[in-house]
Parts: sequence; C-alpha cells; structure tokens
Amino acid sequence: MLRKLPWKLTMLLLLSSLFLLSGCSTSKIAVLNPQGPVAERQYHLIVYSTILMAIVFVVVLALFFYMVFKYRESNLPADYKPKQIHGNKLLETIWTIIPIIIIIAIAIPTVKANSDLEKVPKESASKKPLTIYVTSADWKWIFSYPEQGIETVNYVNIPTNRPIKFELTSADTMASFWVPELGGQKYTMANMTMQLILQADHPGSYTGRNANFNGEGFAHMDFEVQAQKQSDFNNWVKDVKGSAPKMKKSDYEKLIKVSGLVGRQTYVGTHLKWIDTTPQHSYGAEDQSKKNSRHDMSNMDMSNMNMGN
Repeated sequence: MLRKLPWKLTMLLLLSSLFLLSGCSTSKIAVLNPQGPVAERQYHLIVYSTILMAIVFVVVLALFFYMVFKYRESNLPADYKPKQIHGNKLLETIWTIIPIIIIIAIAIPTVKANSDLEKVPKESASKKPLTIYVTSADWKWIFSYPEQGIETVNYVNIPTNRPIKFELTSADTMASFWVPELGGQKYTMANMTMQLILQADHPGSYTGRNANFNGEGFAHMDFEVQAQKQSDFNNWVKDVKGSAPKMKKSDYEKLIKVSGLVGRQTYVGTHLKWIDTTPQHSYGAEDQSKKNSRHDMSNMDMSNMNMGN
C-alpha cells in the first residue's frame, strides 16, 4: 500500500493541475492575445516551439515510463544480471542526431521570424510608418511625435492598421519597452537608439510596461497604448494642439530630473530640438544606411538629477 501511495499522489497532482489549467483563458494572457501582425508572428512562433517541445517531452516521458515498467524489480528473475555491453554506436548516433535536428527545427524559424520583424510587416509595406521617439527615464516614459509636433508622458496614441516605428533611447538607467499584445520588447539605453516596429490592427487600449528591473519604481513604470482609427488619431492630434501647453526646455529638464512616478502629461512641441541628434549607434534599423539619433543631454543642466544611486 505504501509503495503505491506516491503513484496515487502523482496522479492526483496531475489531475488537479489539469483541472486548474482548464480555467485559464489565453485571452487573459497578453502575450497569447496578439492584436497586430508583429505579435501574431511571434505568437505562432511560440505555439510552434511549444508544440515541438511538448512532442519531445511526451516521447521522453513515454520512454522513461516504459523503461521503468519493463525493467521493474518485480518483473525480473531474482538472479537476473543485465548483459554487459560496451556501448552501441547506432543508439549513440541516434541520440546525438535527434537533438541537433530539434535545435535546427527551432533555430531556423526563430532566426527568420526575428529578421522579418525588423522590417515593416508585409501587409503594410505600402504605408508610411509613423515615427515616435520613446525616451525612458526613472520611472516614466516620454513619447515624442516629430511629425505631429506633440509630446506625451506615460501614454501614447497610435493609428490602427499603420506601422509604428518606435525609436527607443534612455535619459537615465536602462529600461525595456514592451507592449505584449503588439509585439516583443527591446531595451532603451543612453546614447543609443534601438528601433522597434509594431502595429495594432484593432482599436483598443493596450498596457505597456518596463520589462527590465531598474530600481524601486520599476513595478509601476507602465504606460497605455491607445490604438485609434486614423480619423480619431487625427482628431486627437488636433485637440492636443488646440489645448495642451507648449513644451518648454525647463519643463523637460524638470520632468527628467524628477526621479519618481509622474502622471500623464501632454505638450505641444517636443524636446528633440534640445538634444544632440548626430548619428550614433543604431540597432534593429530597417535600413542600416539611415542612422539614428543619440540622446546626448550634455548641453542641459543635469546637476540635480538623481541617477538612481
């Protein structure tokens, strides 16, 4: 009875896990709820990799239980002694080749998908991307629209069915820009720009967050992505220009000096004209011949800035 107890407990735990997991909905998990072509491509890659790994897991587990059952003590004669062998070239070749095949099967689609995701989605190749500069600071997000001439803090509005080219940099510690329902994450670093192309196919509100621990405000370093129809986005831009205060250099200096959480803010104009935009390091660019900008704030008064020490 005692020898059978562990098996019963194991089966009970497995059944309990299946029961609990049956209540989970993928629509509640942002990564498994893609709302754009970039996230959709990554979702299919996750599903493909999961299925492949599940097959490997099931085969290995089946072989394990087969060996345990076949060579159990009660199934063998009392004087049984296993045959002494010195390796098997066929088996050794098989269990060497199979892992290599598995790695290749995962690596090829992963590398191809990552390469494709650095470009504008094929279905939107004819559309001009909207460029938005993203600057992270402890612990806030600043979004600059150079074409529209506006700037927002801790929220960003984007049009649907149009590629968005985020130019990511940092005015402080390194962070990670991530909107799970629209695509994967990329880091923001000072004096460097990382390019991330995302797109939303449906209007809605999507939560973005910092995926890189960078201090006490990390857990609350969130922002909202509001995806709108192009006409609604145009109306929003018009409303901002007619009602928001003008961005002054002192406003921006005060904003990044404050080492802490701030609420939403909206301005007419951007801080980009006060920073050095000479070509510097650029990664993930759609065209490497088009250099990016660096976030050099050497010409600004940063004497009172808290760098998170």
